Amino acid sequence: MIPAVDLEKGRSRVVSWPGAATGEGTPTDRPERIAERFVRLGAPIVHLVDFDGARRGAPVNLEAIAAIAARVATPIQVAGGLESPEAIRLAFAAGATRVVLGMAVVEDLDLVRTCVAVAGDWLAVGIDPRPDRFAAFPWRGGVPTLEAVLDRLTGAGVHRFVLSHSGAGPELELLARLARTVDGDLLVAGGARDLAAIRRVRNAGATGIILGEALLSGAIDYPAALEAAT
Repeated sequence: MIPAVDLEKGRSRVVSWPGAATGEGTPTDRPERIAERFVRLGAPIVHLVDFDGARRGAPVNLEAIAAIAARVATPIQVAGGLESPEAIRLAFAAGATRVVLGMAVVEDLDLVRTCVAVAGDWLAVGIDPRPDRFAAFPWRGGVPTLEAVLDRLTGAGVHRFVLSHSGAGPELELLARLARTVDGDLLVAGGARDLAAIRRVRNAGATGIILGEALLSGAIDYPAALEAAT
C-alpha cells in the first residue's frame, strides 16, 4: 500500500487532513510532513508525482523531493518529467530511490534501454491501460495491444510497471490476465475508493497499490488500507 503525494510548486496539490470528518488534527500541504506521517504508519514506499515536471517534460520539484528524502528513510519513488537519462540522474541526486518513466518514451526502446542502464531495477514505466486513454496516445504505427507494449518493454529490460486504474471490472480482469503473463511487478495507481476495492486489486494480482487523495483526505484509513493490501 503505497501513499502518493502530488507535488506542485513545492507543495502537495492535495491538502492532507485525515481528521477532516471529525475536525481533528491539523491540515497540511507540506509534502515532507505528509511523507513522515505515512512512514510512521508503516508505508514501505512513498510515491511522489512531480506535476510541474510532467508538464515541462523535465524534473521541477527537486527541492521538495530532497526535503522529503532528508526526513524519511523509506524508499522514494518519483514520477513526472522523467523522460531522459539526465532527468533520472537529477531525480536520484535529489534523493529518489525509484523512478517512473512516462508513456512518452514507450516507443523509443533505445531510450528505454539507456534509462535502464542508468536506473537498473529501480526503474518502472507508467502506462495508462484504460481503453480510451490507451487508444488516444499518439502511437506511431497504429494502436498496439497493451500486451505487445509490455512485452517490448520487458525485452528492453523493464520489470516494473505502474498502471493507471479507475476501478472498473474489466480493468480488474485485465490486471489478472497481465499478472499471469507479465514478467515483472505490476503497481496499480488509483481507482480504489474503499477497502473492498483495495482487496479486489490485490486479489487480481497487483504487486502494489498506489493511492493519493483517498489517503490524504482520510476517506480511507491508511493502517486499514495497509492491512487490506497485504
